[in-house]
Amino acid sequence: MRVLIVEDHLRTSRYLQKGLKEHLISSDVANDGQEGLFLAMNHSYDVIILDVMLPKLDGWSLIKAIRANHPFLPILFLTAKDNVADRVKGFELGADDYLVKPFAFSELLARLRAIIRRNQPNTDQQSIEIDDLIIHPHHYRVTRANQLLNLTAKEFMLLLLFANRLGEPLSRTYIAQEVWDIHFDCDTNVIDVAIKRLRDKIDKNFETKLIHTVRGVGYVMEVRD
Repeated sequence: MRVLIVEDHLRTSRYLQKGLKEHLISSDVANDGQEGLFLAMNHSYDVIILDVMLPKLDGWSLIKAIRANHPFLPILFLTAKDNVADRVKGFELGADDYLVKPFAFSELLARLRAIIRRNQPNTDQQSIEIDDLIIHPHHYRVTRANQLLNLTAKEFMLLLLFANRLGEPLSRTYIAQEVWDIHFDCDTNVIDVAIKRLRDKIDKNFETKLIHTVRGVGYVMEVRD
C-alpha cells in the first residue's frame, strides 16, 4: 500500500507517517492542497488521506479535481469538521470514508484497509448481464444498450451491490454499510441522493427501468414486466 497524506498540520502528518511506516506502508506528504493535487496527478497511490482545511486549495476543491481524473482512487477525509452537513458533503463529493479528529491510529489503519478491500472488484466475475445492462467488474466498465455509461467509483460500487443482490430489496442502512462502511443517519439523504444519480444514468433514458423503490424498505434491482 502506498499512501498520500495531504495535511498541513506538521505534527499530525509526522504522526501518520510514523504509524504507517511501522506497518510497512510507504507514504508521501503534501502540506497544502496544490502540492497534494500535483502529487496525486503525477504519482500512483493506493489511497489518499485528505484534510479539509488546507492552504492554497481546500479539501473540497481538491477531491473534485482528483475525482475528475481518478474516479476510482480511494480517498479518506481526516478532518476536525465533524458536523453532519460536512460528512454528507464529503461523501457526496466522492469520499470513500470520513474520520474525525482526534482519532485512534488503529481505527484509521482499519479504515484504510477496509477501503482497499471494498474497492477491489471480484475478478472471478467476467461480466454481469441484466436485461441490456452489462457490467464488467474487473474493468470498471458499464454499458446499457451498447452505450457506455460514465459512473463514479461510488456509483459503480452501488450498482455492483444491486446486481449481486438482484431481486433482493436492500435497506438504506444495508447500502450505507456495504458501500460507504458507515452507519446510516436518518437525518441525512446521502443514500437517496446517490441512488437518484445512479438511476439518472442507468434508467432515465431507457424504457425498461431496473432500479425500483420499495416503500418502507429501500430499493431493489430487478427486471419487471
